[in-house]
Amino acid sequence: MRGPVAPPQVPLAASRGEVFADLVQDSVERLERRWPQLADIDFLVLDVPRPASAGEAWNDETVPLGGTVPSRDGRRGRVVVYRRPVEIRTKGRDERALLVHEVVVEQVAELLGLTPETVDPRYGEE
Repeated sequence: MRGPVAPPQVPLAASRGEVFADLVQDSVERLERRWPQLADIDFLVLDVPRPASAGEAWNDETVPLGGTVPSRDGRRGRVVVYRRPVEIRTKGRDERALLVHEVVVEQVAELLGLTPETVDPRYGEE
């Protein structure tokens, strides 16, 4: 008998990318309670960052975990979280969720011109 190992409604059926996107969404929802203006920002998950220039190479010290694109010309601001660099730096789901939240807080802070501690008073405590 062929078929999926688990039905689509159970967590086993979710891809790593979907699970990661859920972590980002959970973090955003936590912050939106305090910062309703986040509804005007798009949050994206990309697998990996692209080097800024063609000849630029990444190393362990410089690979970004996230980035921002400010709003301009009628376009909404964006926060991007890079899945693979975050996954490589974490061992389990809980550790990954903490790092995702830190990245989201840092990028939101940059976009809003605030400190991470202002965006989330519990930043760095977990």
